[in-house]
Amino acid sequence: MNRKEYNKMVELYAGNLYGFVYKYLRDSEDSHDIVQDVFEKLWNNRKKVETHFAKPWMFRTAHNALINFSNKKNRTVFNSDAIPEKQFQDDGFENKQTIEKVLALLPPIQKSIVLLRDLEGYSYKEISDILEISEPQVKVYLFRARKKLQKQLKQLAIL
Repeated sequence: MNRKEYNKMVELYAGNLYGFVYKYLRDSEDSHDIVQDVFEKLWNNRKKVETHFAKPWMFRTAHNALINFSNKKNRTVFNSDAIPEKQFQDDGFENKQTIEKVLALLPPIQKSIVLLRDLEGYSYKEISDILEISEPQVKVYLFRARKKLQKQLKQLAIL
């Protein structure tokens, strides 16, 4: 990949990559740092990464960075007791915060798949390439994640 192709990748995918990272972390500064690190790694590996594989490579690198960052900061919570039961809220903003809290309960791979598929709109094939797992496994993880989200939201009387 040459400089021109690299700049094109930055232009094409910076917004989507930032959106994915921000939706995962919900922190603007940390999101900017991770995206910058991903592009720095892409630049450092530009001779190894072919242009047509750059998108999945960047998202996979971002996904791995998110998992490492979350583990380092202990931001990922797997305890289902973290959200009080029957916490009904009729304010849209509060519902959005509750959904974000419920989303945070998912394991990192499931959270990434939900964000990539439902919020970013990527196909199963693209997610498969990004996370280096099979398409059927993407579907299984997505199904399980949606079931967990549905269960938690029902407990909170949102659905």
